[in-house]
Amino acid sequence: MRYTSIVLFLLISVGGGLLVGSLSTPDEWYADLNKPSFNPPGWIFGPVWTALYMLIGYAGARIWARELNLPVQFWFTQMVLNFLWSPVFFSFHNPGTALLVIVALLITILGFIAITWRSDRVSALLFVPYAAWVGFATVLNFEIWRLN
Repeated sequence: MRYTSIVLFLLISVGGGLLVGSLSTPDEWYADLNKPSFNPPGWIFGPVWTALYMLIGYAGARIWARELNLPVQFWFTQMVLNFLWSPVFFSFHNPGTALLVIVALLITILGFIAITWRSDRVSALLFVPYAAWVGFATVLNFEIWRLN
């Protein structure tokens, strides 16, 4: 695996995540929403997402280097869905549509894990914490939608 592909995929995932996050931050609308008791404090999201984006980027570089076409398609699809969720939720103030996006994201992440499990177990395992966090975020998104 070439370092240039690692850097490129980290730029896509970490850089893209930072860009999307900076353009669609929680605002007064979000502060006023009813949230479930298990809603984490706001400061936790930045460090968690940064770590996850690093794992996501490295997994992307691995499958790219191994020329695994279907996993690459899943990888890019999950990135699009990932980057779409924040604007839909925070900028457009639409938890219902965001819930649809995050469910599709979770399905895509789980699909990535399933299709890479035999061909690149490391990449599959790199996505497990991501799947767990997005699973939690899906429940959180659902509860915010339900409560509001």
